[in-house]
Amino acid sequence: MAIHASGAMSASSTHNSSPQAPAAHGTLAGRRIAFLATNGVEEVELSEPAAALRAAGAHTVLVAPEAGEIQAMKADVNPTRRLHVDMPVSFVRAFVQADKPIAAICHGAWTLINAEGVRGHTLTSWPSLRVDLTNAGAHWVDRDVVRDGMLVTSRNPHDLKAFCPAIIALFAKAPHRAAP
Repeated sequence: MAIHASGAMSASSTHNSSPQAPAAHGTLAGRRIAFLATNGVEEVELSEPAAALRAAGAHTVLVAPEAGEIQAMKADVNPTRRLHVDMPVSFVRAFVQADKPIAAICHGAWTLINAEGVRGHTLTSWPSLRVDLTNAGAHWVDRDVVRDGMLVTSRNPHDLKAFCPAIIALFAKAPHRAAP
């Protein structure tokens, strides 16, 4: 799953399974954070970062390549719940080119490869992506969280305690524009 700030998402208040509206104040008050996910997203890798960002005051939105719902999973094989997609869109390459903050956990780094956003950066990910990231020009390291410029990456759900504070710090330091 990849997370993008300034937008990447807007929340739907009609579904308890998608990230919801933020607290009225906090480090990220007034910021909109998008979660880009697809069918098979590891539920905890979406729910915990979304809760941390909302607790910091962010407004979160779930985006996916197609409208409707996506299937969340536990341990990559056990279906948990279906999540409402707030908006269908793919904007990662534009965020990379504009040097906007982006966070990715586990297999989310594949999205960064496809967006041509890893060359010259140090990242971490699920270990099986190491070769793909290296071949795409990244320097891969095995750490719980890595920040390189406007990118924060993490390996898996066990790293969420380090990942959540790192993404809040990333998005808090990014330039902020009020939503229209």
